[in-house]
Amino acid sequence: MPEIYVAHPDYGFDRDFKGYGEAGLKLQWPNNAKIAISFVINYEEGGERSVLSGDGVSETNLRENPGSAPRINERNYNTESEYEYGSRAGFWRLFRLFQKVGMKFTLYAVAQAVEEQPEVAKRCVEEGHEVASHAYRWVDYHDFSVEKEKDFIRKAITSLKSLTGYAPKGWYYGRPSPQSRVLVPEVYKEMGEELSWLSDTYADDVPYWTDLPSERSLPASAAKGLLMLPYTYDNNDFKFHVPGSGFRDPNGFLTHIKNSFDVLYEEGQEGSPKMMTIGLHCRIIGRPGRFAALKEFVEYISQKEGVWVATRTEIAEAFREQYPYRKGYLA
Repeated sequence: MPEIYVAHPDYGFDRDFKGYGEAGLKLQWPNNAKIAISFVINYEEGGERSVLSGDGVSETNLRENPGSAPRINERNYNTESEYEYGSRAGFWRLFRLFQKVGMKFTLYAVAQAVEEQPEVAKRCVEEGHEVASHAYRWVDYHDFSVEKEKDFIRKAITSLKSLTGYAPKGWYYGRPSPQSRVLVPEVYKEMGEELSWLSDTYADDVPYWTDLPSERSLPASAAKGLLMLPYTYDNNDFKFHVPGSGFRDPNGFLTHIKNSFDVLYEEGQEGSPKMMTIGLHCRIIGRPGRFAALKEFVEYISQKEGVWVATRTEIAEAFREQYPYRKGYLA
């Protein structure tokens, strides 16, 4: 019988099946918006697995041609060029679109990736887009020791702060370890920086608080909690690269995100405003044939009243003002 993994109590979180229940959450976005939209651009190009980075193999995830076997200690120039497309062309195509329509996005920045192309972070800061952390490397952290992972968290915060002028307010791993949810706020605290939100969750259509195991012994007045800002797998262009269960063409992607918007927008009109996240990747949606679908969606929501397109930190702050943390969230 296989061994069952149980998280160490210092890192384990209780599950919450109830959420906000039948009544939902009475939430009010700025200017009485019916929906909050978060566009997220994942910037991973240069932070993925690479022989040049000492990983022994080139990246095999989220590629146009995923079928080739990993080449051990041998550079795969085809894979490298796919990722380079994202930084050379894809990102700027997305950037120009959001500049043209005046919408702000959140950049999930892999620190090593933006170190390779600092202009990306510089232009985001200059134009008021948010740079959040997508970790130091875009790799799987499940087998990292606690100290090794903490070191990588520090490196990410330090690197992004040097490139943007501020420590990232939010964090999304994508491939976290069982202890990541505790270690990220712990390192922020050790470094004297502020963590506003963490997005390694897919549990709701609005933000929610969770208690931190490290704060169990603290009095309620001293506990900070952790604000979870749900991310998305379904409204995400990575599903173009998921054989069998992903988007077969740009029209499928467009139909899905429009349907998601319509349902959430209607719920907002009925008095229960939600948030909607659209996950984007420079090398995926940045390709012209797919980009047209995103462009059409942006034009579609631009014609609707009561749509608040915001950074994830803006959404977190609006939520926190109405629903500050209270210890015993699950009680």
